[in-house]
Amino acid sequence: MGLVNHTVVTHFILLEIPNTDGLQTILFVTFLTFYLCTLLGNLLIFSAILADPRLHTPMYFFLCNLSIVDLGFSSISTPKLLANLWVKSRTISLGGCMSQVFFWHFLGSTECLLYTVMAYDRYVAICHPLRYLLIMNQRVCALLAAGTWITSSFHATILTSLTFTLPYCGSNVVDYFFCDIFPVVKLACADTYVIETVTFTNTGMVSMTCFLLILTSYILIVYSVLKMNSAEGRRKAVSTCASHLAVVMLFFGPCALIYTQPQLSNVLVTPVQIFSNVVTPMLNPAIYTLRNKEVKAALRKLRGGQMPPR
Repeated sequence: MGLVNHTVVTHFILLEIPNTDGLQTILFVTFLTFYLCTLLGNLLIFSAILADPRLHTPMYFFLCNLSIVDLGFSSISTPKLLANLWVKSRTISLGGCMSQVFFWHFLGSTECLLYTVMAYDRYVAICHPLRYLLIMNQRVCALLAAGTWITSSFHATILTSLTFTLPYCGSNVVDYFFCDIFPVVKLACADTYVIETVTFTNTGMVSMTCFLLILTSYILIVYSVLKMNSAEGRRKAVSTCASHLAVVMLFFGPCALIYTQPQLSNVLVTPVQIFSNVVTPMLNPAIYTLRNKEVKAALRKLRGGQMPPR
């Protein structure tokens, strides 16, 4: 009976980034630059890999998938954040909020699983080089990639459904700059213990399992590298893994802080979340191309340059 006088929420209002009064124009230009660089960088890598038959290998197949994830990931909250900064458009519909929650966890989970699959790919390439093409054949690669997307879709659907089956009938002001589960469920007119527990357990379980599998892969890789007699072989193995390790650290660092410490203040969480949403998807293409001669050669070919001899 106590809910009769409440109005059912049909939209939410997002807050601005804390402590940024007077910096909106600078932040808008900065985030817009990051966003455009993200789109350009990932589209270039995706196009270069598709255009160069020599890059039609398992490693670059998974890198294509990662580029697609980064394109989507950067588009979940950045356009709305830019609108908020430029025209003070802080209102988001219920459907828009649901979409942000779903795609944030869908693409976040997909990226996490992709890093795990890429670590396994490097393990097979370094520890079982003679059987690499047999193990990582086209069918296996397709199944691994499809598995990451399908599993993540179930993961995100469960969390989004639990979040928005709760009644929202009071305040509609989300104490954050985009819709995520913890800020949104604070507004629910019901007990949120189940969704908070499921989110913490589910997200933590996926991330921790993936991290442990990646760690195991690299322990085996290090053991195999130390047994190599060739210094050139060691150098190539380290070069193959360096880019992947860098992006893994950029991904799991913010995740560990945000989802293991959900009660942290927005002053601490917001910069970390912005780095994860806006900066990391832009850095991934740069990290994979700066030390990768094959990708740089494919990019030169894409723009009409001469392909160097292999």
